[in-house]
Amino acid sequence: MSGLPGARTCPGLGEASDLKFPLGAKFREPLTEARFQQLFGDAEQESELLSEPRWSRLCRQWRRRPGACSRPGAWRLLLARLPPLRWLPHYRWRAWLLGDAVAGVTVGIVHVPQGMAFALLTSVPPVFGLYTSFFPVLIYTLLGTGRHLSTGTFAVLSLMTGSAVERLVPEPLGGNLSGIEREELDAQRVGAAAALAFGSGALMLGMFALQLGVLSTFLSEPVVKALTSGAALHVLVSQLPSLLGLPLPRQIGCFALFKTLAAVLTALPRSSPAELTISALSLALLVPVKELNVRFRDKLPTPIPGEIVMVLLASVLCFTSSLDTRYNIQIVGLLPGGFPQPHLPNLAELPRILVDSLPIALVAFAVSASLASIYADKYSYTIDSNQELLAHGVSNLISSLFSCFPNSATLATTSLLVDAGGNTQLAGLFSCIVVLSVLLWLGPFFYYLPKAVLACINISSMRQMFFQMQELPQLWRISRMDFVVWVVTWVAVVILSVDIGLAIGVVFSMMTVICRTQRVQCLALGLAEGTELYRPLRESHKLLKVPGLCILRYPAPLYFGTRGQFRRTLEWHLGLGEGGKEAPKTDGPPNAVAEPLRVVVLDCSGLTFADAAGAREVVQLAGRCRDAGIHLLLAQCNGESLSAGDTDPGRTPEQSDPRTAVCQCPGCSCSCPGETGEGAGATGGKPGRCRAL
Repeated sequence: MSGLPGARTCPGLGEASDLKFPLGAKFREPLTEARFQQLFGDAEQESELLSEPRWSRLCRQWRRRPGACSRPGAWRLLLARLPPLRWLPHYRWRAWLLGDAVAGVTVGIVHVPQGMAFALLTSVPPVFGLYTSFFPVLIYTLLGTGRHLSTGTFAVLSLMTGSAVERLVPEPLGGNLSGIEREELDAQRVGAAAALAFGSGALMLGMFALQLGVLSTFLSEPVVKALTSGAALHVLVSQLPSLLGLPLPRQIGCFALFKTLAAVLTALPRSSPAELTISALSLALLVPVKELNVRFRDKLPTPIPGEIVMVLLASVLCFTSSLDTRYNIQIVGLLPGGFPQPHLPNLAELPRILVDSLPIALVAFAVSASLASIYADKYSYTIDSNQELLAHGVSNLISSLFSCFPNSATLATTSLLVDAGGNTQLAGLFSCIVVLSVLLWLGPFFYYLPKAVLACINISSMRQMFFQMQELPQLWRISRMDFVVWVVTWVAVVILSVDIGLAIGVVFSMMTVICRTQRVQCLALGLAEGTELYRPLRESHKLLKVPGLCILRYPAPLYFGTRGQFRRTLEWHLGLGEGGKEAPKTDGPPNAVAEPLRVVVLDCSGLTFADAAGAREVVQLAGRCRDAGIHLLLAQCNGESLSAGDTDPGRTPEQSDPRTAVCQCPGCSCSCPGETGEGAGATGGKPGRCRAL
């Protein structure tokens, strides 16, 4: 700013104040708002806007609102709610169509076995996993803004839904059910899972109506990663009975992981050698294929579909060897062709499932929004968090009418879609075509598929979540507080349950933010030698501290939780102890000559907001400074709280102290003691114009 017209060395500072300044320091002329408009802006237009009454501005804005109901406004709304209308006209057919087709078919091939496998986690028949891999994908293609996002069945949501379904529709204690009883139990569980999808979709639509897409920010990255990593361990343990061929009831509630481990160890002698062999061979094929796809990601034209290869091999082996009849191996059975009749879930169950629907909705939206943001940043486009709420809400709500369970974006298939060359949401249509062909024609080929293979697919799909623990050393180096949040959330998820661990992780994460505001240090600033910049005194001994002046910066919000820390910090710096005025503390050189403190400048640029308690604390500080004979100036107030609170409402203007004022000069940091300008000396309550730099 030294090159501005009119910039000069301030010769009259000694006349404005009898304080001493460093010799040779260069100062510029104060840049007031009027001077800024004169130099850089249209001062006449700005003055007209400022002089316009507030009611007339509100009336003018109100008259503009009917324009939103016009034809252009309706078209803009349609473009915002149907993203394909924006990106489809600009679609590069020659460059993108082949990549979207290959990626969509690849993801669709993975959706078939993975959907059936995750249906077992949800405690519903496998065919409903195929429904959940079709309808949500189709709906998100029309409403979603994530170009590289793949939706469908997600292991964490399936695990949470399965726990709720087992609690709402428990299996009889005897366990020996006839075919008709088993069908009735499955129908009740399908209805409960669809009701959970309906409830979570309704909650997300309510959040969209309230424009609460910002809520995704409260699920921080350490919380989400710890949640998915801990849930992956739950998935691994819950699939052990299927791997070993043990017909054990599913454990739910707190400590379910340890209960399942104890039950498996107790029943281990009764495990089926045939299913154990199938599980071992399946994992021996799936795990190396996953590793090859990761290591040779750049060299492979498309990832190797290990899941579908394993499904075909196991089905052929079981059919040719009659393993289901000879060794009593559990198989998938008949997959009904076509689609189920749409019907509303049992709305009478909604009050019971709302408690379970809320964490499912939060996890679905948080995982989907975080994945969409990651790939949007990587490929330089933007997403709309509120539109994502609408997309996933409608996806869950409508798909629940077709007996689908809760769904969201998935980690494995999204990564697979990107690696296979997907570019836009059009890849979802090709994925739907693959799943549709299975539902209409290819379903009978999966009749002899062993359920142990589906359990192995569940476990192998958790690879990416397990390897998230490798990021812990780096997280420790970057932020130890985030490391603690990660560990606390993971331990809570593993020991208790997924939904309770999520709640504990969110609350603990928010508590760490509150605790950080309690440990803020108030910085004393000094003039950098030969410049007009002010830096913390503790950073360097080459900073000049103006005698009789104390410049403080408080970089934290001032509210009821921090007012005590604010009071103690300011008392320490200004020497305002209980027994009266004390010698002020200084962060400057130890050999500095102590002079009486006459002016205090509080830099409020880092003070993001102040509530009523914080504003009263500033008023009380102003009173104590006045009693001690100290000028108090507030610089760069961001809101009206402190500006309105610099006077005591019980005092008359004649009782106000002219030495307490608020500086509102644009760009001014009140870096030297000057007299307040016009208006402040008369009332003390109105914001003054600081003559200081």
